[in-house]
Amino acid sequence: LSRVLVPHLTRAYAKDVKFTLMLQGIDLLADAVAITMGPKGRIVIIEKSWGSPKVTKDGVTVAKSIDLKNKYKNIEAKLVRDVANNTNEKAGDGPTTATVLACSIAKEGFEKISKGANPVEIRRGCENCFIGCCWCGLSVNYSRSCSHRNS
Repeated sequence: LSRVLVPHLTRAYAKDVKFTLMLQGIDLLADAVAITMGPKGRIVIIEKSWGSPKVTKDGVTVAKSIDLKNKYKNIEAKLVRDVANNTNEKAGDGPTTATVLACSIAKEGFEKISKGANPVEIRRGCENCFIGCCWCGLSVNYSRSCSHRNS
């Protein structure tokens, strides 16, 4: 009986530890980027291995400068960094907001998954929400009303 239970418990524990480490990576990156948000955002000084330190208030620059030593922390930090990069490239503005939103979505998703929710359903829900937001955003921008609701 103990041979059957021990591997199962070990795997569940390892999964929880990885989720915790991944969330820590997201938090570290998002916290560093979030302080630059808005007109009252703070300036960040980034130390480089060569040359003088860089002083910036740009969220993408802060996100690009963060490299975490732990494998699992760095995986999630890279994903959130990609969110900031893609937002900056495609929209030209808003990478700090996108980073903070990605952090919140990831936290809620990990919390629901750890309580037994289906990850595929969470992904579908997020996609439906994003599609609905895009339609409402287009509607608000062009006609100043949001009558389209994606069910």
